[in-house]
Amino acid sequence: MDQELFEKRKKLICELVEDSLYVPMKEKELAAFMQVDRQEREAFRKVLDALLAEGKIQVSAKGKYCRPDAHLLTGTFIKTARGFGFVEVEGREEDLYIPETMVNNAFHLDKVQVELLPGRRGKRQEAVVRKVLEHGMHQIVGTYEQSASFGFVIPDQAKVGTDIFIPKERSKGAVDGHKVVVELTGYGDERHKPEGKITQILGHRNDPGVDIMSIIYGFGLPAAFGEKVLNQAERTPDEVKEADRAGRMDLREVQMVTIDGADAKDLDDAVSLTKEGGLYHLGVHIADVSNYVQENSALDWEAAERGTSVYLVDRVIPMLPHKLSNGICSLNEGVDRLALSCLMTIDGKGNVTDYQIAETVIRVDRRMTYTSVKKILEDHDEQECREYEQLVPMFEEMEQLAAILRQKRHARGSIDFDFPETKMVLDQDGHPLEIKPYERNTATKIIEDFMLIANETVAQHFFWLELPFVYRTHEHPDPDKIKKLSTFITNFGYHLKTSKEEIHPKEIQKLLDKMEGTPEEALISRLTLRSMKQAKYTVECSGHFGLACSYYCHFTSPIRRYPDLQIHRIIKEQLRGRLQEARIAHYEAKLPGVARHSSEMERRAAEAERETDKLKKAEYMEAHIGEVFQGVISGITSWGIYVELPSTIEGMIHVSKLTGDYFYYDESTYEMTGRDTGRKYRLGEQITVRVDGVERLDRSIDFSEYIDDEEDIIS
Repeated sequence: MDQELFEKRKKLICELVEDSLYVPMKEKELAAFMQVDRQEREAFRKVLDALLAEGKIQVSAKGKYCRPDAHLLTGTFIKTARGFGFVEVEGREEDLYIPETMVNNAFHLDKVQVELLPGRRGKRQEAVVRKVLEHGMHQIVGTYEQSASFGFVIPDQAKVGTDIFIPKERSKGAVDGHKVVVELTGYGDERHKPEGKITQILGHRNDPGVDIMSIIYGFGLPAAFGEKVLNQAERTPDEVKEADRAGRMDLREVQMVTIDGADAKDLDDAVSLTKEGGLYHLGVHIADVSNYVQENSALDWEAAERGTSVYLVDRVIPMLPHKLSNGICSLNEGVDRLALSCLMTIDGKGNVTDYQIAETVIRVDRRMTYTSVKKILEDHDEQECREYEQLVPMFEEMEQLAAILRQKRHARGSIDFDFPETKMVLDQDGHPLEIKPYERNTATKIIEDFMLIANETVAQHFFWLELPFVYRTHEHPDPDKIKKLSTFITNFGYHLKTSKEEIHPKEIQKLLDKMEGTPEEALISRLTLRSMKQAKYTVECSGHFGLACSYYCHFTSPIRRYPDLQIHRIIKEQLRGRLQEARIAHYEAKLPGVARHSSEMERRAAEAERETDKLKKAEYMEAHIGEVFQGVISGITSWGIYVELPSTIEGMIHVSKLTGDYFYYDESTYEMTGRDTGRKYRLGEQITVRVDGVERLDRSIDFSEYIDDEEDIIS
């Protein structure tokens, strides 16, 4: 069953069970009522299972499908190592707290039905798990340990909360210390541990590269492309065919460049700029990946499933095979390439006064790096300026236009959290040699500004056409979190203006501007960021709070993001006049699933990237145990204080290591206070720490506060 029919049947079943005249039916009765052919019964069952997993229908004790009880909620169970857990319910701001005695055998990441417990609220609404609808975790990565007649696996994810029993005949010959992939064959209960069989041995935990492979398999990331996908990729041409150039705007004589990191190989955006009078003519040219990845092809299904490329510390897990991403789809220097171009005319105030979205054929003049452009514009490096003499005037005008666009965004209230990213240098075996913050420069900001204005322009264009589309949205913050932030910052003499329980992004931006350079900047910036929601893909255009704009999408990276590739198809069909009623209905059915899955895959990728970062940071600090560093308190919890070093490495001082007998954490002030000493620890405060230890399995670094001022401190 294709995705369109799948979504259509889901919608029909939902409408049926919600009808006041509907009488609950068993699966066979429901299939007969909906005239489902016998050969389609298995596919029909999958539709019912999907609706059950989403909590949109439920099954009674007699096996009849009906509307869900109002007092039951459906969500994802997140277990903790201490036995209790939380349930994340879509559309609900706060997750639900599940006490250990109310878990009822739910496993980490299970889809569950829960019932709210009235009168038991505490810090979070409490609930009890009533039913496991679907297991969300089917394989686990961990370390094998051998016993006399059996083995067990200690999961890498502490949230699993229990070892996995492995019968000897299902151990695949694993020995102590092997990192293994386990397929779960049983999820355990009050008397039995979960059980599994080893399907793959990744290597010994100390072997080079095994640590990253463990994270890859632990997050279910695809380690390789299948044969069918690779064969299809191999059949793509190495050069642009003459037939593909037909009917396209020819921009091969327009001066343009790519500007990327020095190690980038998948170049999916090029930029061009000319200036006439007071008007800038900006071209943002994006690789036309959709020309080579046809809808419903093996390549397309694989890209849709992956959702995004994943950038780990030592490798990239691409959305598309290298034959495409580094070859015909990459805007390499000096060769013809197919593109979708957003050609904008922008005035001196940053307003887009005219634009055109077109299918084009382009030829990039030079492949530039951020470092080279920075040397030209910031350092005025003579050698660099001589080498790229013909391009320097264009770069200077790009710098001017980028500043105008940035100022316009700032004026409307766009929020810019300038926390540094991490730059890691690894040796050939994957061991970290250097870890430092990666700061944005003039060149990175130029590309960022140009991509933002192209994404806004395309999103606005398709919003007013009222066609199905995938938008990038960022909702307003939760009013309770803003209220809490507003109350807290009054202690520093700041205030936030809100109206009708909502806040305009400009108020957040004003706050960040006011406190720039003050001692409390780090503290309030972190708290403000934590009050924000997460951006996601949606089919509704509800605006982007952080960018303070009403229309936004992801148009500029189809090599590494599936939503971009998806909307490229829509754009091309619209340009060619093919978006008729049937195609519109097709996209209306398909896009909600694309948006939802892409958002999930984006979150998975971000978590995997964070875990590999934490792993390498922990490994790096093994060589620095006993050394003293200056850091900033980046987080406070009831169990300890998190401290971030200038290198972006973060560790924790456990509450038991703080000076004094008893400490308590005040959530309203974000402070940890010693009852006997009166010592206060505040978010954003500078603190001197010593590295006491590292636990690579947990990817954690153990600090203690260092008091002696005589010893040298490493900044």
